[in-house]
Amino acid sequence: MEQHVKTRSDAPAGFFAVEAAGLRWLAEARGARVARVAGVADDRIALERVPEGPPTEAAADAFGAALAATHAAGADAFGSPPPRWRGDIFIGRRSQPARPTATWGSFYAAQRVEPFLPIAVAAGNLPASGAEVVRRACAVIADGSFDDDEPPARLHGYLWAGNVLWSHDGVVLIDPAAHGGHRETDLAMLALFGCPFLERILAAYDRARPLQEGWRDRVPLHQLHPLAVHAAGHGPSYGRALVSAAEQTLALV
Repeated sequence: MEQHVKTRSDAPAGFFAVEAAGLRWLAEARGARVARVAGVADDRIALERVPEGPPTEAAADAFGAALAATHAAGADAFGSPPPRWRGDIFIGRRSQPARPTATWGSFYAAQRVEPFLPIAVAAGNLPASGAEVVRRACAVIADGSFDDDEPPARLHGYLWAGNVLWSHDGVVLIDPAAHGGHRETDLAMLALFGCPFLERILAAYDRARPLQEGWRDRVPLHQLHPLAVHAAGHGPSYGRALVSAAEQTLALV
């Protein structure tokens, strides 16, 4: 197996180990294909090399159905990390909590949105007034306004287009922040930066495991997490987008 090796000399403890654990947990779902782990150490991870191929409609259809199967494999709780992992996980280079929680709203607000707000404010990317709007949205979320009967899904957790590799054998996923969450969050993150044949992916997903009514209206709610992460380190445009998503979330109530 040809390998691709990622290294980071200053990697915090568990940085690559939890990536490997997440990839293996996702692979166990036998849904969406993920890059196989060839080896892992404190400062590196070796993955199978994925030869690039063109995006195709057939691959998009297959990926949508496969992602639905991954989500359906489930997790122990909202916020639960990969099995046998204890402690924080990482999204990109940033750490984030992974504490099992009984309800989705309380998990999402406290562990996926709020931790990044002080960082974004300190970086000058989110004004204090904007952070207050986001906190108001988080309070509504934590109170259970958007909780439903969806069980915890097995999420990739960092499903933007850069982590969706198109090969001649179909889609392969890399670089997860795998945890138990709401399946709409993965789909909303996939839409945030665009993805080839996105509507075909979503249609195939919906055929395989129908989404609940109003899911498109809730996209801003589920984009709060990736927008908060990006507002923490990628400029004020993401802070503005985060506040807009929070305002749209509040308008849903």
